[in-house]
Amino acid sequence: MKVINLGETNSIINTFVAQMRDKDIQKDSMRFRRNLERLGEIFAYEISKTMSYSTKNVVTPLGIAEVPTFDDQVVLATILRAGLPLHQGVLNYFDGAQNGFIAAYRKTDKGNKFHINFEYAALPSTEGKTLIIADTMLATGSSILIAYNKILEEGGKPQHTHFVCPISSVAAIEKLSKELQGEPVTVWVAAIDPELTLKSYIVPGLGDAGDLAFGEKR
Repeated sequence: MKVINLGETNSIINTFVAQMRDKDIQKDSMRFRRNLERLGEIFAYEISKTMSYSTKNVVTPLGIAEVPTFDDQVVLATILRAGLPLHQGVLNYFDGAQNGFIAAYRKTDKGNKFHINFEYAALPSTEGKTLIIADTMLATGSSILIAYNKILEEGGKPQHTHFVCPISSVAAIEKLSKELQGEPVTVWVAAIDPELTLKSYIVPGLGDAGDLAFGEKR
């Protein structure tokens, strides 16, 4: 497994992350969703650099242009609901991708301990393809591991998998590195935060991404 932190290099991605974290700016849910979408577009552009390319002849009104285009078959999956704007951003660039959706969420019991409740998956075949899984935050890494394993079980083994997760904790990266050691997986992040609360919320983090994007749930 490989980890690429785009936030380590000075670029506009850090401006978008700063706005998403800011407790005053994030009151604007439309801007929050748009920033997630823009992050998805940036990650998609960077992922495109890792793909296999071949030259195609494109007929123009005046002649033929030789253009390198990627050959990978892309499957884009997301974990509902917070991942939807991020998913859309990636899809804006990989507009020919097949799409999959995972319903999995954190459920807290009376002792303030939580488990990941998996409900359903709607997935295309992923056998031999390039898989991109979009999930806004990696707190413990449990949700994305459940999604990844479910996709492999139902869709087949991808050629390579990219996790697109703007905000991660150190603990999640350590867990994924252990669980996915030697796997053809790249984790793309924009920030890696040092702490988790007792309820496994990322600190400094940004809060509940699903609520910020779509409104508070019951």
